[in-house]
Amino acid sequence: MQTYEALIPRRERDLFEEALAMQSGYLLDFSDKSFGDFFSEEIGIDPDALPGKSLFSAYGTSKAKRLRSFIAKAQPHLVARVLRALWEEREHSMLAGSGPREGQLKEVYFRIVARFEGEEQSIDSTGIEAFEANETLQELVAAIRRDLDAGRPNAGLDRLHTYCMKRFASLVSKHGGEPCDQNDALHARVGKYAKALKAERNLTEMSERIIKSSISTFEAMNDIRNNKSFAHDKEALVPMDEARFIYDSVTAVLRFLKTVDADKFED
Repeated sequence: MQTYEALIPRRERDLFEEALAMQSGYLLDFSDKSFGDFFSEEIGIDPDALPGKSLFSAYGTSKAKRLRSFIAKAQPHLVARVLRALWEEREHSMLAGSGPREGQLKEVYFRIVARFEGEEQSIDSTGIEAFEANETLQELVAAIRRDLDAGRPNAGLDRLHTYCMKRFASLVSKHGGEPCDQNDALHARVGKYAKALKAERNLTEMSERIIKSSISTFEAMNDIRNNKSFAHDKEALVPMDEARFIYDSVTAVLRFLKTVDADKFED
């Protein structure tokens, strides 16, 4: 993990923290509650619960220190997204100014944002989230993200499979579809979900095709889990570049389904 001080050098740090009113431990005009609400709404991470809690604890408990920890520990694309959203919050607050000083703050601030956006990110894990208040599920999500943070996506493919098994069983249940049992393979659960969703909603032809085509993607994932993961005693794991592609493909499907079926994806 790089430090906050290394990521935002001293020559920029004072202006950056001035822009966000981080003096004396504050952050803009956030209360403790609105701080948590902001992160939950913007990136789907609760700073006060696993797995998000560990992202915010490296520097201390004030809101400014928790942001510094997040900047140091979170994936760069998430940091960039949060910083852009914080600037929007600033513009809607009493802190927004005008004149040369405001221009200087904005220039430095978005120079920092651009650096985070420019860092290579091979995997966007925002589609993997705890969708129920369940400690086992929260630990599963945390374990998947630890593998990704460590740059070892191939080590967690069995956990990604387990996550998807739980996710689609939950979605089928929320739609009142044919219940999933423990013998249903992953692609069978996705098929039940697609059937239940189609029965409940008038999907566009394009959305229906995408959802149906995803069934074969998840069917292929069964073989990955059984033959090329740590779920069984296998010597040959999926190559790293292929593991990244699998994560990207699976999480892209989850994000798409969350778009077309948002009310059932809510926690």
